[in-house]
Amino acid sequence: MIIVSKKIAILHTSFVFVSVEPVINDLIAELIPDAEVIHFVDSDVLATVVREQGISTNSEARMTHLAQAAEAAGADIIFSACSSLGPALDVAARSVHTPVVKIDDAMAMRAAREGARIGVLATVPTTLGPTSDLIQKKADEIGRSITLEKRLCEGAFAVLMSGDREKHDAMVTEQATDLAKNVDMIVLAQASMSRLAGVLQEKTKMPVLSSPRIGVEYLARRIAELPA
Repeated sequence: MIIVSKKIAILHTSFVFVSVEPVINDLIAELIPDAEVIHFVDSDVLATVVREQGISTNSEARMTHLAQAAEAAGADIIFSACSSLGPALDVAARSVHTPVVKIDDAMAMRAAREGARIGVLATVPTTLGPTSDLIQKKADEIGRSITLEKRLCEGAFAVLMSGDREKHDAMVTEQATDLAKNVDMIVLAQASMSRLAGVLQEKTKMPVLSSPRIGVEYLARRIAELPA
């Protein structure tokens, strides 16, 4: 019997997961080793959303174009690597027939199920709202009452993109330690902070959720459900 591998299209809104943090590729290689991975990058759309302090119809259209390009390339499933553009992906998903999975969907559901006072930590301001809203939406769906505290680690993402991981990590750790005083769970709103989850969990003595592993595990389950 010939087993045909599935083609995963990853949509990126910066080069961080292509050239700086290979975490998503590493997880797919570990958890879905037979998959073929193709990347679609609009390296300016996240910067546009940050500059405009929100998602415009133009930014939605750009993510729709990425999703349509992925479908045209024969993707079996589309995986969005950007939490900031989550609402735009909901729009994009309606324009394609290919299933779309968002990196933070499964993490948000787990936070909604297990957390009560949840701290959401981000290094890009535009991620705070979408991630918090997604967690609240999941909590509403399952009838759980939660409180959310949003915290921005300002400037850390620019530091990471400049190549200074050590300074980025120190900035994030300082904010997480302070945030832990008021919450019982921390959600790292961006996959670019995922390396620190274990360290932060040890420092804060509380659950620290990050999206890549949880998201790729969910992606693997979705792929297993696809027709052969």
